[in-house]
Amino acid sequence: MAADAYAHSLSGLTVNLIVHQIDAALDFHERVLMVKTIYNDSDFAVVRGYDAEWILHADHTYDEHPARKRLQAFPQRGGALELRLHGCDPDAAARRAQAFGYEVIQTPTDKAHGLRETYLVDSDGYLWVPDMPVGSVSKHDHSV
Repeated sequence: MAADAYAHSLSGLTVNLIVHQIDAALDFHERVLMVKTIYNDSDFAVVRGYDAEWILHADHTYDEHPARKRLQAFPQRGGALELRLHGCDPDAAARRAQAFGYEVIQTPTDKAHGLRETYLVDSDGYLWVPDMPVGSVSKHDHSV
């Protein structure tokens, strides 16, 4: 799909993650989060999974962007942003993250608010929190 046609198809809230390298970002998304790449090139990628779709934009696409200076000030992109992926089995995601060398900052834990969750960091510093209701079994468990 042409970029302008894709842009015109969007509605509601979209999330654009600015990443150092598309291929490195897709490695985490595909192998740890088990989402599908809908489109990718050297500038951006669209991924889909768990009833959601989001976009990865390479740094160089922001060369002429008004937020370029702000972006350069943050080598780790995630900051305090927490990206929750509901329905992604936290146990399986944590196993995959460890197997592929990504940081697991909290192993899967049952929380008082009723979710089992794990905290994972991708290659750009984004904090991903796969979660499921405590006691549920994932339909999406694609273990390593």
